[in-house]
Amino acid sequence: MSATATRVLVLNSGSSSVKYQLLDMGAEPDSGSAAGTRLAVGLVERIGEESSRLVHTPLAAGGEKRETEGAIADHDAALKAVAAELAADGLGLDSPELAAIGHRVVHGGLKFTAPTVIDDAVLAEIERLVPVAPLHNPANITGIRTARALRPDLPQVAVFDTAFHTTMPEHAARYAIDVATADAHRIRRYGFHGTSHAYVSRKTAELLGKDPAEVNVIVLHLGNGASASAVAGGRCVDTSMGLTPLEGLVMGTRSGDIDPAVTFHLKRVAGMSTDEIDALLNKKSGLVGLCGDNDMREIRRRIDEGDERARLAFDIYIHRLKKYIGAYSAVLGKVDAVAFTAGVGENAAPVREAAVAGLEEMGLAVDATLNAVRSGEPRLISPDYARVAVAVVPTDEELEIAQQTYALVNA
Repeated sequence: MSATATRVLVLNSGSSSVKYQLLDMGAEPDSGSAAGTRLAVGLVERIGEESSRLVHTPLAAGGEKRETEGAIADHDAALKAVAAELAADGLGLDSPELAAIGHRVVHGGLKFTAPTVIDDAVLAEIERLVPVAPLHNPANITGIRTARALRPDLPQVAVFDTAFHTTMPEHAARYAIDVATADAHRIRRYGFHGTSHAYVSRKTAELLGKDPAEVNVIVLHLGNGASASAVAGGRCVDTSMGLTPLEGLVMGTRSGDIDPAVTFHLKRVAGMSTDEIDALLNKKSGLVGLCGDNDMREIRRRIDEGDERARLAFDIYIHRLKKYIGAYSAVLGKVDAVAFTAGVGENAAPVREAAVAGLEEMGLAVDATLNAVRSGEPRLISPDYARVAVAVVPTDEELEIAQQTYALVNA
């Protein structure tokens, strides 16, 4: 790799969208954060529709956001459009300063425990994992293929959502079902949001002024998708999502933990098909199933107006959060911090307050004044006397992917 090649393009390819960021890993850190200065960010959405939209913001020279609308047929056309936008800012994909492209890949199974340079064999293994990640891996694969075609000479690196959780011990990762059946069909708990949990647990240790190896953290990644993790000395020992992202916390549209027999009951009594049950639990459950809204701001507004359905949905959401805080406190034995992150975790002060309320005997408390502060910086919201720190740590999955990608190709 050229000594001047310090840029990493991060791609997050969804079924009908591509999110991207271009970062310079050799530049001065922005806002005092970890190494990596953003040069451009953007999003292509509604790929395959007539109303496709590309939003591109160049940041290197304080450029203004640009939006274009019109049909973008497929991911190949989307990435070519992204390349054109970057080239217009002097940041084209043909630049000798581009060191690598880092791809978010949701499921890496047990084989991929670290960022991996993509070759044909790696791509084939990611394809082999499609049955356990049918909603995510196919889109990730499409993005990888397109990027490889555009820059076949450039290192392409897969950074897996599941990798951080591969340190879970077998007693946490195994389901209590027949071992032969589980092994034959790769049924076990894999966990997701791993790049976020890795980043936030490390930043929490920094916030406390300690080495990550000395700190036990419960990370609560609360967005439309939500997950919790127990991180002991920088290593994940348990996490709430399992074989798929459906297990665990109550989410925007996902049920989280549920009696498996509910699926049998719906099939036998309601006559629902497997696909219908899948859609119910993944897309029509969680907060939206309970009250019709999956936006926490709207739910809080409805609660303030006396809406009982919204109140019940919020209470169920918080009850599940408390259960996981308690469970992971038991798993870790000693907890140094609880860290809230992602859209809801970073912005919804009432969620943080409610999740910790009543847990004073466990050493947890929130200072109302500190909790009300809005900031994009990592911060403590617990009073000085609290035995366990409560933190708000904005996640940065793109930076984490860029750091892992750059470290691998620069090794």
